[in-house]
Amino acid sequence: MDQLAGRVVLIVGDVMIDRYLTGSVNRISPEAPVPVVLQTAMEDRLGGAANVALNIKALGSTPLLCSVVGRDYEGERFRALLPGAELLDVGLVSSDHRQTTVKTRILGNNQQMLRVDAEDTHDLNSAETADFLKNIRRLLDSEPVEAVIFQDYNKGVLTEDVIHEVTRLAKQKGVLCTVDPKQKNFFAFKDVDLFKPNLKEIRDSAPFPVVAQPDSLDQASAYLQKILQNKITMITLSEKGLYLNVENKGEVYATIPRKVADVSGAGDTVISVATLALAAGMDGKVMALLSNLAGGQVCEFPGVVPVNRKLLEEEIQAALATTS
Repeated sequence: MDQLAGRVVLIVGDVMIDRYLTGSVNRISPEAPVPVVLQTAMEDRLGGAANVALNIKALGSTPLLCSVVGRDYEGERFRALLPGAELLDVGLVSSDHRQTTVKTRILGNNQQMLRVDAEDTHDLNSAETADFLKNIRRLLDSEPVEAVIFQDYNKGVLTEDVIHEVTRLAKQKGVLCTVDPKQKNFFAFKDVDLFKPNLKEIRDSAPFPVVAQPDSLDQASAYLQKILQNKITMITLSEKGLYLNVENKGEVYATIPRKVADVSGAGDTVISVATLALAAGMDGKVMALLSNLAGGQVCEFPGVVPVNRKLLEEEIQAALATTS
């Protein structure tokens, strides 16, 4: 765990506010056959790529969050949440041409009943791209960055131009690049160190069926590496764990059974842990163990939450004791 700490990681991608409206349900509306939620609380959390930053911070390293938010009330609200999480806004750009993404989840009697998304998903324009890349160059030049994480939510920040230029800058400085992709620019992330889709994303992108079996996952990994020239492929398999291919040797690593409350944000945690493990020079087996435990841990809590370092340490000790 100590090897995961003390590192500087640049996180590039889509940020958002995860808003939770919670309350109780005791009746059905007379206006339509829908439940009436009597609201008792509202909570805003940092989401999207900002949740990756929270995970990096929770593991004792320094995140530099780079994204674009709207010059709107929600953008100011997003910035206002950063100090409480001990995150800086030095990598953020504000735009007059897009709104800040907000995902509002309505929960009644501890169950999610509805989600409402307010967002723009068009690509950054040329001026936004120029400002955004200027910020990233400045941070890469001035900070001891060891890794760049691309966290894509298909909201328009990670355009092909941004992906290619940031990858080029990182490679120029010998900085690791890892990716948690989405479908739109799935094949734009070329020559990265670690590419981490989930099973659904690889199924949606490969021209052949992919199932959670070693031979099928080997085929999917070979297909990805032929197109992307990525060094390592990690495919998360939900409750079945993850698949990891290092130096053309693939293996499925099972995870421990969990009482799942919410899978939201698990991918953010996995890419965070895997990136820090890679930066620390850990082998694939240790990377897989840490990623599985951390990703599974956050699924036991409702809503989008970062990893708990103390709990992760305890789970690692228990896992090592079992294997020994």
